[in-house]
Amino acid sequence: MTAILPLWPGLAAALALGLTIGALTGFPRSRATWIAAALPLMALAALVGLTAAGTVPGRAGLGVEIAALVLGCYLAGCGFGALGRVLSGRQP
Repeated sequence: MTAILPLWPGLAAALALGLTIGALTGFPRSRATWIAAALPLMALAALVGLTAAGTVPGRAGLGVEIAALVLGCYLAGCGFGALGRVLSGRQP
């Protein structure tokens, strides 16, 4: 837990940015935008897979773990922001 404490400003910034982007854009509406939205999710899955397998050792592995945390916070923020847009009735 103490290893995550220095990362909280970056994680909070990623979450805030995701909330803002999600609230401004909402959920994808066309097939092309759904495909484009799936790309960061696949990147997150690859990063989590690398982290869980422990295939990247040392400092580079720490970078992979941090990237997975930041991308996960950003995507969670995007989802919650888009959900807030739908619940507020601003979805076209």
